[in-house]
Amino acid sequence: MIDFVFWLTAVLTLTLILIITEAKRRRAELRTTVEVVTLPDFASQALGNSREITVFLPPGYAQDTNRRYPTLYVNDGQDQEALQIRETLAKLCQRRQLPPIILVAVPTNHDRLQEYGTAVCPNAQNLGTKAGEYGRFLTTELIPAINQQFRTSQNPTHIGIFGVSLAGLSAFDIAWNWPDLFGVVGVMSGSFWWRAAEDETKMPPNQLIAQAMVRQTPTKPNFRLWFEAATQDEASDRDGNGVIDAIQDTLELIAELKVLGFSEDEVVYVEVPGGRHNYETWAQVFPHFLRWAFG
Repeated sequence: MIDFVFWLTAVLTLTLILIITEAKRRRAELRTTVEVVTLPDFASQALGNSREITVFLPPGYAQDTNRRYPTLYVNDGQDQEALQIRETLAKLCQRRQLPPIILVAVPTNHDRLQEYGTAVCPNAQNLGTKAGEYGRFLTTELIPAINQQFRTSQNPTHIGIFGVSLAGLSAFDIAWNWPDLFGVVGVMSGSFWWRAAEDETKMPPNQLIAQAMVRQTPTKPNFRLWFEAATQDEASDRDGNGVIDAIQDTLELIAELKVLGFSEDEVVYVEVPGGRHNYETWAQVFPHFLRWAFG
């Protein structure tokens, strides 16, 4: 009996090792189908600093030299591995669930809480003071450089911007301020709690800034928006209505967008039961956004 248990344990252990080894091999194989190019020390005059930009090129990019590709700019690009960008792109392309796209991962730095935010004004905690400069960096410095160096599509319909949490608020703000540049906006667990100070003069004092921006916009931008929020993004429920603030703030923003004229097809909301404010949740949902945006 002891020998049987020993051999059974040995067989199960070996099987598990083989399964894990094969899974690692497949992940490594997927990664090789998407080429990665880095632009080290990409300098910004608007911000007075530099950062390393990572560009993910689709399968077949080197061979199909006449083709131009849809492009997605992703904030918080330093977290590309946590979001599983390379594996996700390779897997979706391999399964023909996503056409080949170029993805540009734009990292942040120690000044993240100032570079991300709303360009119109800082929030009540005086965060986001460099959001305008960051928007100018991305739209007037980085995008033209990417367009010059890589075969990106020049059609705004095929250009997107994406972010999670505070980087998601930044993505929304940049698209809102440069609407002619983008056709797709993706935000997961967006920091739409961003509120103006009591003495703010550029926006309604003590009001949620993104929602107020939409209310003050006379003409609907010509892009589509995709929002995600998770039921465990946070625990705060400021008005005690049983809906956490992360979800309520997102839904209130969507309501303002629809008042402005966005249709049901132009604004998508995905709520993740049991999801949390972390990359495990965001990485699971990211493929759904990509298929919706470019599929």
